[in-house]
Amino acid sequence: MLLLQNLGYAHPNKDVLFDGLNLAVNHHQKIALIGNNGVGKSTLLKIMAGLLPPSSGHVQASSTPYYIPQHFGQFDDLTVAQALHIEGKIMALQEILDGQATDSNLAVLDDDWTIEERSQEALLQWGLAELSLTQRMASLSGGQKTKVFLAGIAIHQPEIVLLDEPSNHLDTAGRQLLYHFLQTSSSTLLVVSHDRKLLNLLDSVCELSKRGITLYGGNYEFYAEQKQVESNALSQDVKSREKALRKAKETEREALERKQKQDARGKKNQDKAGLPTIMLGMMRNSAENSSARLKGIHAEKVGALSQELSELRQELPDTDKMKLGFDNSTLHKGKILLTAQELNYDYGSHLLWREALNFQIQSGERLALRGLNGSGKTTLIKLMLGELEPTQGTLYRAGNKAVFIDQDYSLLHDQLSVYEQAQQFNTSGLQEHEVKIRLTRFLFTRAYWDKPCSILSGGEKMRLLLCCLMISHQAPDLIILDEPTNNLDIQNLEILTAALHDYYGTLIVVSHDEVFLQQLHVERAILLG
Repeated sequence: MLLLQNLGYAHPNKDVLFDGLNLAVNHHQKIALIGNNGVGKSTLLKIMAGLLPPSSGHVQASSTPYYIPQHFGQFDDLTVAQALHIEGKIMALQEILDGQATDSNLAVLDDDWTIEERSQEALLQWGLAELSLTQRMASLSGGQKTKVFLAGIAIHQPEIVLLDEPSNHLDTAGRQLLYHFLQTSSSTLLVVSHDRKLLNLLDSVCELSKRGITLYGGNYEFYAEQKQVESNALSQDVKSREKALRKAKETEREALERKQKQDARGKKNQDKAGLPTIMLGMMRNSAENSSARLKGIHAEKVGALSQELSELRQELPDTDKMKLGFDNSTLHKGKILLTAQELNYDYGSHLLWREALNFQIQSGERLALRGLNGSGKTTLIKLMLGELEPTQGTLYRAGNKAVFIDQDYSLLHDQLSVYEQAQQFNTSGLQEHEVKIRLTRFLFTRAYWDKPCSILSGGEKMRLLLCCLMISHQAPDLIILDEPTNNLDIQNLEILTAALHDYYGTLIVVSHDEVFLQQLHVERAILLG
């Protein structure tokens, strides 16, 4: 069991990331932890794993959790055995087998005589049969590193497993192994992920937000349905408040107009009656005070409704606040963009594809590039863009405007500010205020305009790039995306999906995210490897 009680964490600069979190995870429960980038999901997992002390509250666990982190090269100096925390046992076992059965070696091994055999079986289970325990992590691909840590579950056999974005670097075959593990494991699981197919395999969803943790008693589809109900109710509340505010302003205007007419008639009658000057002054003061009170009453009501409306709008999902829309591509639907005949590429010692490629891509199509890691997807993209030339066969490329969106969003320049980056795409001569209006539509408010692109998260870079493409006078004829969902949270996934729905050019996507491909209505695939 895992129990969080009034848990809080503040950064070293005293900024509070979250506070007062309470959650009980029962034995054998499988929970998804989701939330927007920056709310503290990874930090929360590290606190649960005992790797980071909380600022307040505490964590109780029935046993030591096994933690699978996201990795960005921090394990490259370690061997596989060191990364899995089994190097000591492996060395002790080898020394004992060599005749050094010392008390020290026996204590380190702790009667775990099957550690080496179990480790090899676990690596085999995750498709890493050729991997040596002494091999450096630096020599492995991102997917292999993830599989090493997943293999550690079978080695250590923990009761509680914490996984942080485990499917990020896995190809389709690796993901299938992960999905099977999640379905069959008897361990207590807490998983941070944006992989919606994975999320649907878990029992419950916990949403971490600025309001705390909210538990939804079902898988991701159930959560999405509940959020849609909440969003619809919120939208109705916003419309209701907008209507009430319009009515209040209209009532205020009508009441003030009636009061002005009444005061004008009263003044006219007073002038006719020939009242003393002092009396006229008192009556004028009384009328002015009455008008001021009336104005104050209505202003208070309008102000209260405006405040309520502003607070409700702040709760709207960001996708509801954004204005999306690509211009149309200039190419007519069905125009041939790319034709490959017996296409192959030679890396010196061998041809990349066992069978040469033959395909044709027409304007307006949506297709996926599929293949295992190392099957040549990136090379094919470079050939399509003209960055490489084929060493065998031909690749016809029609004249078109193409945009390649890679995982690092390298179309953006880290040294530029958000506003300066937007101006780089301002080919139609929009005025400064018009560019800033478009940035605001993509949630880049005044506070962001002078920030360097280097500090933006993956999701923010994706949004900025979409904004830049829409600031550009003409939409690209072809957009190629390389694993676009890897660094995005669910919120930004929805934003990207909505934007691409409004794009009518040609779309080529490299992705292992089946749900994302389905939502984009990808029609066919080019298979590699």
